[in-house]
This record gives sequence, structure tokens and C-alpha cells, in this order.
Amino acid sequence: MTDGRVERGNQTRRLVLDRTMRIASVDGLEGLSLGKLATELGLSKSGVFALFGSKEDLQLATVRAAVELFTDQVVRPLRDEPQGVARAWRLCELWLEYSDRRVFPGGCFFSAVSAEFDARPGAVHDEVAKTREDWRRYVEGTLERARLAGGFDADLDVPQLAFEIIALMEMANAESVLHGDPSAYGRAARGILSRLRAAAAAPEELPERPPVFGTA
Repeated sequence: MTDGRVERGNQTRRLVLDRTMRIASVDGLEGLSLGKLATELGLSKSGVFALFGSKEDLQLATVRAAVELFTDQVVRPLRDEPQGVARAWRLCELWLEYSDRRVFPGGCFFSAVSAEFDARPGAVHDEVAKTREDWRRYVEGTLERARLAGGFDADLDVPQLAFEIIALMEMANAESVLHGDPSAYGRAARGILSRLRAAAAAPEELPERPPVFGTA
């Protein structure tokens, strides 16, 4: 019976977080309300409050759930890819596909909540900042391992290249969300691929052109 209650609690938690991730990617984390969520999902308010306790707890749990979903979409598919420039390019493709497919209705979840909390101190700001830092380090690490494997010129400025790649990704997301312009993904893909090919020790390991991006 205890295990049954725990499992029901876990199911409710997953149901709530699936909804909060979708809401926050469009309306922001401040748009979340424990009472409103309980009503929308037909759940007991006391049960939802017991799971999360406070709005801040709900916001933090939503960010962490979004990290898991992002990881499933962008990071885990690379597990069997060998280190090198092809892996670095595949990472960029996966990110552009993740944003383009609207895994989160509002585009990239982290772009949305970063703009919301970038100047606000507190636990949610710190959690969002940590996710951004973890992603930057992951991109840099992917590029650095490719460099050490001989895929890039030995003198490559890895942090600079990572900065440029992330900037192009986020610009594509912003243009697509704000203007409904899916062609921004194609422009970002061309820019990223061009930058990778220019830095690669063996550009022929990369495609000459990116695939077609854009859902419209």
C-alpha cells in the first residue's frame, strides 16, 4: 500500500511537471500557480501542495525536469558517437532540431526562463544560471575532446567557438519564436557548419551543407 501511494505521488508529480514545463516555456516560471494547476489537471490542491510545498519549489522542480527532457533530446543521443568534429556537428544539429520541433511549445525552455530570471537574485536564478553554465561547459567539452582527437587545429580557441555556436543557436530560436520564421534554423545551421569546417583539421569529415531545417 505504501508503494502504491508513492507511485501515485510520482505519477502526479510527473503529470504536474509535464504541464508546468509547457506553461513556463510560454508564460514563464512566474506564470505557475499550484492552485491553478490542481484545478486544470483535476487534482487535489492539498495533494499538489504536499508534493511541491511552495511556488519556488515548483519552479525549481520544473527547471530540473526540463533539464532531464533536454538531456533526453540533445545529449543522450550522442552516447555512441565517437569523439571528433562529426560529433560536434551532430550536437548542433540535435539542438536545432530540439528547438525547431518545439519539444517545449515556447521554443527553447532555457532561453525563455533565462530572460525571465537573469536579473533576479535567488534560488531559481541560481538554478537557471547553473543549467546555462552546464550547457556551455558541455559544448566546450565536446569541442575540446574533438580538438584533442585531432579533429580541430591545435590552436583552436575552444571557448570562443563554443560562444559563437551557442549564439547562433539562440538567435535561431529567438527569431523563430518571435517572428514565426523557421528559416532562421537553416541560417544558423549554415553559419555553424561554416565555422566548424573553417576550424576543422579535416573539413571533409563534415557535410558541405546542412540538412533542411524549419517546420514551416
